Amino acid sequence: MTNKENYKNLSTFFNDEYHSLKTYVQSKVDDSTERDAEDIIQDVALRIFSRSDDSSPITNVAGFVYNSVKNKIIDVMRTKKEKVHESEGIDTKWAEFAELFYGSADNSYSEDLMNALKKAIQQLKPLYRDIIIAVDFEGYTYREIAAQTRISQGTLMSRRHRALSLLSNYLETEKIKMNKT
Repeated sequence: MTNKENYKNLSTFFNDEYHSLKTYVQSKVDDSTERDAEDIIQDVALRIFSRSDDSSPITNVAGFVYNSVKNKIIDVMRTKKEKVHESEGIDTKWAEFAELFYGSADNSYSEDLMNALKKAIQQLKPLYRDIIIAVDFEGYTYREIAAQTRISQGTLMSRRHRALSLLSNYLETEKIKMNKT
């Protein structure tokens, strides 16, 4: 079987069985922005169609595609992180994040400084605020963010470092103001 035949068979399969594939994926995952059935199918199709020309021929197209989709679903399920919602431990996350700047949150200014920290994060540029929220509050890794945004891990690390620096400077100023009053 030649590469042209592989391509033709795969194209025909995806055209004829797209609805069935979508139903299969939907039965395995709940749709959300990170787990959209159509996105999973399209990602699998892209990988299959971009295989190198010297790859071995596909003899069982349906089995190959469904196995690829199943593997993609497993990958998505493994890498999906639970997002932290306001009511689910956000206070703990704030305290942990505050410790980056203050050490232990036992000091008498912790509530005021925590509010200052929240205000400072809200005032950050979106690209700095987003990286802080994704890494420090939602638990995403740089690798996961880079895969989603197509921004290099080094750039993401630099943005987070810059955001932490801006927050630290802002909070030092606030701490001085609080000590004066």
